[in-house]
Amino acid sequence: MVTADSSSVAFATSALLCILTSASQFRLHIPTMRPKKLCFFTFTFFTLSVLRVDSTQPPFSCDSSNPSTKAFPFCETTLPISQRARDLVSRLTLDEKISQLVNSAPPIPRLGIPGYEWWSEALHGVSNAGPGIHFNDNIKGATSFPQVILTAASFDAYQWYRIGQAIGKEARALYNAGQATGMTFWAPNINIFRDPRWGRGQETPGEDPLVTGLYAASYVKGVQGDSFEGGKIKGHLQASACCKHFTAYDLDNWKGMNRFVFDARVTMQDLADTYQPPFKSCVEQGRASGIMCAYNKVNGVPSCADSNLLSKTARAQWGFRGYITSDCDAVSIIHDDQGYAKSPEDAVVDVLKAGMDVNCGSYLLKHAKVAVEQKKLSESDIDRALHNLFSVRMRLGLFNGHPEGQLFGNIGPDQVCSQEHQILALEAARNGIVLLKNSARLLPLSKSKTKSLAVIGPNANSGQMLIGNYAGPPCRFVTPLQALQSYIKQTVYHPACDTVQCSSALVDRAVDVAKGADHVVLMMGLDQTQEREELDRTDLLLPGKQQELIIAVAKAAKNPVVLVLFSGGPVDISFAKNDKNIGSILWAGYPGEGGAIALAEIMFGDHNPGGRLPMTWYPQEFVKVPMTDMGMRPEASSGYPGRTYRFYKGRSVFEFGYGISYSKYSYELTAVSQNTLYLNQSSTMHIINDFDSVRSTLISELGTEFCEQNKCRARIGVKNHGEMAGKHPVLLFARQEKHGNGRPRKQLIGFQSVVLGAGEKAEIEFEVSPCEHLSRANEDGLMVMEEGRHFLVVDGDEYPISVVI
Repeated sequence: MVTADSSSVAFATSALLCILTSASQFRLHIPTMRPKKLCFFTFTFFTLSVLRVDSTQPPFSCDSSNPSTKAFPFCETTLPISQRARDLVSRLTLDEKISQLVNSAPPIPRLGIPGYEWWSEALHGVSNAGPGIHFNDNIKGATSFPQVILTAASFDAYQWYRIGQAIGKEARALYNAGQATGMTFWAPNINIFRDPRWGRGQETPGEDPLVTGLYAASYVKGVQGDSFEGGKIKGHLQASACCKHFTAYDLDNWKGMNRFVFDARVTMQDLADTYQPPFKSCVEQGRASGIMCAYNKVNGVPSCADSNLLSKTARAQWGFRGYITSDCDAVSIIHDDQGYAKSPEDAVVDVLKAGMDVNCGSYLLKHAKVAVEQKKLSESDIDRALHNLFSVRMRLGLFNGHPEGQLFGNIGPDQVCSQEHQILALEAARNGIVLLKNSARLLPLSKSKTKSLAVIGPNANSGQMLIGNYAGPPCRFVTPLQALQSYIKQTVYHPACDTVQCSSALVDRAVDVAKGADHVVLMMGLDQTQEREELDRTDLLLPGKQQELIIAVAKAAKNPVVLVLFSGGPVDISFAKNDKNIGSILWAGYPGEGGAIALAEIMFGDHNPGGRLPMTWYPQEFVKVPMTDMGMRPEASSGYPGRTYRFYKGRSVFEFGYGISYSKYSYELTAVSQNTLYLNQSSTMHIINDFDSVRSTLISELGTEFCEQNKCRARIGVKNHGEMAGKHPVLLFARQEKHGNGRPRKQLIGFQSVVLGAGEKAEIEFEVSPCEHLSRANEDGLMVMEEGRHFLVVDGDEYPISVVI
C-alpha cells in the first residue's frame, strides 16, 4: 500500500502555493515564510488577508486582576465545574437568571460576567451566519470547506475529523482575537436526507444513519479538541459543537406545509433505526456538548417540549452532558403557530420542564417571570437550565481568567486560513467529487492534445455558488472557469443562461461556441436560489431550459462533452446518462473554496476521482410521493416505494454509494473469522415469532458479554487495475436472505478508504459486530437478531453468516 500519488501531491501543492502568492490582475502580498515563486499558471481571484492588525480583548470572566471578583468560588479552577456552576447560579437574582435563558445573554457586571452569544455557526467553516462571530480587518474570513454533502462523499471519517479540528482551531483563534462573543457553534446538521427535494439536504452527510452518525462523531471530536479516537479532553472544550435538529426534521417548506407547524408522524421502528442513531452517535461517541431541538412536532409533541426526547432519551439513556437550545423562535411557535400550549407561559413551562435550557429568541425573556409568578414554573426549573449553560461556558475556559496561557490560549490568527487548512479544503473537494459517467474514457482530458476548450453554463464563473449556504467569507477562491483557464490558454466562455433558473437560454450562441472548441465543458446544476433553508424543491429536474441547452450543445460539439453538475440534492439526469454525446458526468456538490481547482485537477488527470454518492438519486416520478410521509419502509398496498437505498424499491438514476474512477478496482472477501452464530436459548431469553415465521431474539437480552465475544473480522482484498494511483472508499454492507416485513434491502455496516498505486493491491480488515450489524429494529422499535442466513456484501462479492437459535 502507498500513502499518496507523489505526482498529484506535488502538482497540487505547487498549484496551491502559486495561488497563495500570485494573481493575474492583482499583486497581493500575503504573509508567508516561503519566498515568492513564479507559477506556470495564474488566476484572477478574490483573497482575504489574515494579518493581525491590533489586539482586541476576548470576553472572559474571573479576571485575576479584579479583586472584587477573583475570590468567588465559581472562579476557583480547582473546584469541580458542577460546584462552580451551582455557586454562580446561587448568586443570581430571578431577573438575572431569566436574562440568561436566551441566546444573546446580557452581561452581569456586578459579578464580572460579560455578555455571551450562544448562536454561532460553523457548518463547513466558521461563519458569520450567526451573531456570535464578527469578521473585520483583523481576521477577514475563514477556511470554507466543501458543503457537507460533498465532504461525506469521501467516506473518510478521519478527513471529517480533520475538518472539524481545523474549524475548531479557527473558531478559537477568532475568540482569542476578540472577534467572537460566543464559542458555541450550532453544527453539525445530522438529520437524515430522507427526501431528495429537501432544501437543506446539502447541509447533511446524506441518507445513511451509519455514515451520518460517524460524520457527527468525527466532526464533533475535531471541533471540541478531542482526539480522533476520543477520550483526550477531560471536560475541556476547544469549541462547543451542537447536534441538530433533534429529531425527524427534514422538511422546510413544501407545497404549503412548513417546518413550523409540521407534525412528523414517525413509527417507533423508523425512529429506532433511521432518525435517532445519528444523534445517539453524536452524543455517545462524539461527546457533543450541545443539542438543538427542532421546530417540528414528532407524533403530536413539539420537539422542544418533549421530555421523553430531551431528558429521558438524550440525557438519561445516552448520557448527554451539555446544553439544549431551541431552534430560533421554536419556543414561540409552540403557542403562536402550533397551538400546542394554551398560553405563552405554558409554552415556557413546557420547554423548561422537558429539559431545554436556552431559547434562541426572546420568548423566555418575555414570559418566564410571569410563569413563575403564576406558580406554573419553579425557580429550580430555571436553575437546572442555568447550571447546564454555565457549565458549558466553564468547560470552554471562559471563567478561568484571561485566555493567554490557558489550554487553547496560544491559538492565534495565523491558524485562520492557514496553508494547512486550505490544502485540507482542496483535499476534501478532490476526495468528494463523484465521477458518474465516463464513456470511452473521455476523462481525463489531455493537457497536450487539448488546444481549445469551451466552457458553457451559468455555474461556470460563479464563486459564491461554490461555498453553498451557512458559509462565511472564504479565505480565497477561484471560479471553475478560472481553474480551467490555468490548464488551457485558449478557453472560450459563454454563460448561455443569466442564472441557473435558465428561463431563457442563448442556445444558438452556445452551440456556435461549442463548435469551435476541441472539448466542451458544461457547468450546470443548482444553487441557493433553487434549494436552501426554507426552500424545498417541487421536482427533481434541471431548472428551466438547462436540459435543452445541454442536449443541443452536446449534439453540436466535435467530441462528446463533459457535464459538471453543482447541487446539494440529487437531480434526474437520466437523459444525460443515456446520451452518447455526453461522454462524462461529474457531480461536484458545492465544493468550497478549493473546489474549482480540485475539479480542474480531476478533469485533466492530476487527481483520480474516488468519491461515492452519499444519497440515492431518484427519478422525476418520485415527486408523486408526498414529502410529508415520514415512512421509510415500502407499503405494497398503497404503492408507497419506501425511502433511501435501505428500503426504496423503485428505479434509481444513480444508487447510494455509486461512483467510478479512472481506475478499475476489484474486491475479494478473503476471510471471515466466523460463519455461524449460535444464539443458545436460556430460561430468560424470549424468542419472538414474526408473522412470516422467522424467529428472533432481543439484542438487549443477549447481553454485553455475548455481543463482545461474538465480534469477528472480515478481510477484503482490493486491487487497483488502473494506470493511476487512487484513493478508493470500500463500502461493506450486510443483508438478510429473507426479505420483506420491514427488513432493509441491505445496510451499510462499515467503510474504509484505501490508497493504491497503479496495479497495487492491499488487504483491509473490518470488525463485524453481529449484535450491531446483523440486527434490525422491529415494529416496537427494539433491536432484534433473526435466525437465518445473513450476508456480508462488498460490490458483487458476498459471504454468508448463519444465525442459529
